[in-house]
Amino acid sequence: MKKVVIADHHPITRKGAEVLLDSTHEYLIVGKVSRGSELLKCLEKERPDILLLELDIPEINGFHALRSIREEFPRTRIAIFSSHPEEIYALRSIKSGAAGYIPKTSSEIVFLQAIRRIATGGVFLNDELTAAFNNKSINDNTIMGRYKKLSAREIEVLNLLSNGKRNKDIATLLEINEKTVSTYKTRLLKKLKVTSLAELINQARMFQFN
Repeated sequence: MKKVVIADHHPITRKGAEVLLDSTHEYLIVGKVSRGSELLKCLEKERPDILLLELDIPEINGFHALRSIREEFPRTRIAIFSSHPEEIYALRSIKSGAAGYIPKTSSEIVFLQAIRRIATGGVFLNDELTAAFNNKSINDNTIMGRYKKLSAREIEVLNLLSNGKRNKDIATLLEINEKTVSTYKTRLLKKLKVTSLAELINQARMFQFN
């Protein structure tokens, strides 16, 4: 049986995922946690085969944390289970080390199919989303077209800005210097074609980055 750790700050989500996975008799739930500090201790102790992770749990810094977990626990396959929009977060999650992105709007069948694919070494990503991202006809002048051009680190900075973090806070969380944060902000303004930080944050919140 594959060992699984579930990390989500909503008790009902943790329980629901556990019930679904238990129903298959293919997985052993070895940990359920609600925050980053608990997660790291659990991963160190259990060394699970699969981590079902919501990126928004307290004490987790999004893609930065995802990359760190992937580096520290390379044998653990990470499945992001999130309510964030697929068109923004899915491919960034894969690029940052996840083995799959499962929307919380998925059916029970899709959820279990995704976990099974990840457990057997595959990568899960919605087929429609993959086709959309591969569609060269998406206009770069649309908001979606602009977001497609952002790097994973730029998404991280944008997410933190939308949560009201200052340059100093962002530099500390991402372990970079404040000058680098300023450089990322300048890039974001240019890539998203906005002229102020307020407008930048408003666009980010349209896509539920906060």
